[in-house]
Amino acid sequence: MNYNSSATTDALSEVLQDFRLSGVNYGRCELRHPWSISFPKQPLLRFHFVSKGPCWVHTEAEGWQELGAGDLILLPQGVEHRLASSPSVTENSLSACQVTGHGGNVCEVVQQGDGDVSMIFCGSMALGAYALHPLISLMPSIIRGCDVATHDPMVNPLLEAMAIEASQPRMGSATILSRMADLLTARLIRCWVKSHDTSATGWLAAIRDPHIGRALVAMHRNPGANWTLESLAGTAGQSRSIFAERFSAILGEGAARYLTRLRMQLAQEWLGQSGMPVAEVASKLGYESEASFARAFKRVTSASPGAVRRSVSGRIDMEFGF
Repeated sequence: MNYNSSATTDALSEVLQDFRLSGVNYGRCELRHPWSISFPKQPLLRFHFVSKGPCWVHTEAEGWQELGAGDLILLPQGVEHRLASSPSVTENSLSACQVTGHGGNVCEVVQQGDGDVSMIFCGSMALGAYALHPLISLMPSIIRGCDVATHDPMVNPLLEAMAIEASQPRMGSATILSRMADLLTARLIRCWVKSHDTSATGWLAAIRDPHIGRALVAMHRNPGANWTLESLAGTAGQSRSIFAERFSAILGEGAARYLTRLRMQLAQEWLGQSGMPVAEVASKLGYESEASFARAFKRVTSASPGAVRRSVSGRIDMEFGF
């Protein structure tokens, strides 16, 4: 598909337009002080919404931070962290909690006791838009919704609506909260992008470029297409030579190498986390044969597709969203 070079398409907006959360688990937590829950590192985005405190969060990068009612934190790379009613509480409370499944990937987590009650809505989520993956890797390990709320007047109303829904669970609350989380996460990502990077090179600069951004979106939306330098240049609305020079100048590598890395990153995810058959991965990524895909995969990752697929450690444990 070719684009007119005078078009003013915002590639980042296109990426966020495709933003969807998939494979999502939600847990509504009602915990009485003292409590503490450890969340291991995972290849999924996590978020926690505090409907009622007390609640503290600890990450290696930021240490302890206090959260109040209406606070939402986003952990884009799913880094290891801990939530607690106080920094002094170190014993993991999850084993003492009563966990009740409510169908699908929704559960309720309750810890009885006499202390103050904390109400927290937690979620683990995969990203359904391939184009977002490089952006997520550039983001900080933890983002607080209130820190970026000034850049988007809709953030605070959404947080308030989530607080009401989370504190008064009714039929369909989990579905409604998941839709709110979808929208809120997309808006937080957009706020962060608009306020945190003005560099002339790198992925953010590329996605902002009116020409290179189109090519990036196209590659990420359809990584298995038979892309050539000519077809990518046509998508970008530039000549072959100008596109090649501009792409390399902004991203530090050629379009062909970038596309290969993208395909192999997706292959690792599909093989290791989803357990997809090697032949299916090869087909989805545009390879004519399983053998040609295997050679490319080993050249880039130094591992065979079969070994990655057999690796149990690569799978995601989605149980209860923890």
